[in-house]
Amino acid sequence: MTSQEMESITNVMEFEAVAREKLPKMVYDYYASGAEDQWTLQENRNAFSRILFRPRILVDVSNVDMTTTILGFKVSMPIMVAPTAMQKMAHPAGELATATAASAAGTIMTLSSWATSSVEEVASTGPGTRFFQLYVYRDRNIVRQLVRRAEKAGFKAIALTVDTPRLGRREADIKNRFALPAHLTLKNFAGLDLGTVDRTNDSGLASYVADQVDRSLNWKDVKWLQTITTLPILVKGVLTAEDASLAVQAGAAGIIVSNHGARQLDYVPATIMALEEVVRAAQGRVPVFLDGGIRRGTDVFKALALGASGVFVGRPVVFALAAHGEAGVRKMLKMLHEELELTMALSGCRSIKEITRAHITAPWDAPHVLPRL
Repeated sequence: MTSQEMESITNVMEFEAVAREKLPKMVYDYYASGAEDQWTLQENRNAFSRILFRPRILVDVSNVDMTTTILGFKVSMPIMVAPTAMQKMAHPAGELATATAASAAGTIMTLSSWATSSVEEVASTGPGTRFFQLYVYRDRNIVRQLVRRAEKAGFKAIALTVDTPRLGRREADIKNRFALPAHLTLKNFAGLDLGTVDRTNDSGLASYVADQVDRSLNWKDVKWLQTITTLPILVKGVLTAEDASLAVQAGAAGIIVSNHGARQLDYVPATIMALEEVVRAAQGRVPVFLDGGIRRGTDVFKALALGASGVFVGRPVVFALAAHGEAGVRKMLKMLHEELELTMALSGCRSIKEITRAHITAPWDAPHVLPRL
């Protein structure tokens, strides 16, 4: 992609069309698709359009401060990089480019367990606050080793994925007989003979998960994880008030409302629709984050107004990476930053904490009784 083409990109969605053109079908489909009918995939986006603004006018917005803290770490904006697997399929620099771009943007990157770059390689790109996403394997020694390596490499938190006892039915991957290209490995597992995702008659990844990931994972394991690491644990994949309460009881440091990019169970609600229920159940005891469907600064604002402490973006990262490497990811994060800043200014909010529930109206709100003037 030429710098001229890159300049012509005016919003985050436009990276996807470029990525689609550049990537092999198997790779694009792996990143883009969702589970089964892909209803939730569409809904993750569509649900945002049903939440409207109640902007406040004549507020002095000459200075808009977007900085915030996430688990005590200062970030330039409440927009972080979600864990997405196998980024070297998108671009040769893969996770290393993403790490550099996130760090330059002053925000947090979450590295996937199934990255094509190791925790050590990502750490070697330079300073930056990074979290590590963890899948719990049947062999707990592997988990212990992985967590220890992440700690040693300076990662600051563990995002424990809890919605994947089995892999969702992603029909594009089944049709394409998805496998990790032969020149790539899941770098964190390379020394353990678990680094390849081979071609099967099905999705190679579904077979890998069936063989390696622990289906018995339960709340006791969240407690167990706290005995092997001092890092804060974010529980990623919560969609209900009940599980939000259990996550807090189990000692989670935070909750990520996520439906795994609509790649696991189809017909779960969009994450933005599940967010408020989870926020209410958490009762301010731990921060709640939103993952899924974010493509605009307006989406970020809506999530913050509904009580999220921050959001994570996934697909926009891999599509921007595929389109233009590190520069693509930098531009994507910059666009979201600028859009959120503009949305805040036009809504009359000068800081993240000035964004309130009163700044939006949602379909489930009671009709507004007009105040007597």
